[in-house]
Amino acid sequence: MMREAIHLFHLLFSYEDVPVLEQGELTIEHGSFLGIIGPNGGGKTTLLKLLMGFLKPNRGLLRVLGTSPEKARLHIGYVPQFHQCDREFPITVEELVLLGALSKTSSFGTYPKEIKERALDLMNELGLAPHSKKPFGSLSGGLAQRALLARALLLNPELLLLDEPTANVDPTSTFLILQKLEKLKGKKTILLVTHDLQSILDRVDQILCIQRKITPYHPKEICEHFAFGIYHPPYPKKHDGIQSISS
Repeated sequence: MMREAIHLFHLLFSYEDVPVLEQGELTIEHGSFLGIIGPNGGGKTTLLKLLMGFLKPNRGLLRVLGTSPEKARLHIGYVPQFHQCDREFPITVEELVLLGALSKTSSFGTYPKEIKERALDLMNELGLAPHSKKPFGSLSGGLAQRALLARALLLNPELLLLDEPTANVDPTSTFLILQKLEKLKGKKTILLVTHDLQSILDRVDQILCIQRKITPYHPKEICEHFAFGIYHPPYPKKHDGIQSISS
């Protein structure tokens, strides 16, 4: 029996009466690894914000992990693009990673031993241990993205949302990030926004193309046109109706 991670039903979100995201019905199964593509302004980041409860639909139903996005938020890990973070804030890499478990601190502001151990394990796995005491703002883009991924994974979330985690980063960081995500495939639901189709086609279960509406594709349905921003329906074209995405 399918375990639902995300369910959208007659969803509409608009900015100042301009529709940005509109979807009839879509269900994403737990454990799915999905790539998200689409033109700038097509609704990709809007979808992530809706799933985290930072935006509210104008109409329709949005269920995340069986509940509302606001209630599900503690079970969601989010990896923004590193340039969206305050690189001037005086914090070390280790301190940044531990912020992923801020809700677990004691009244004295200390973290449980198991949290510190998991943070160390994640930093080792992602090649961050040699940089743990360095200021976060001093890191390269690739190292910064790895640190943000470690922070998002610290509390072992059920749903992982990543906004272009491999954009403008070095090949080593891209490899380590995607390798870690592959290890989580089937265990967590992963939604990864990207413009780098080639790096994910052999890894994801499906591709969601967002151009106000969400169109699911099997990786084999993606053609060379997509690399140029020419998004067209899958062939043969899917009929309208309920769509379900599974791992």
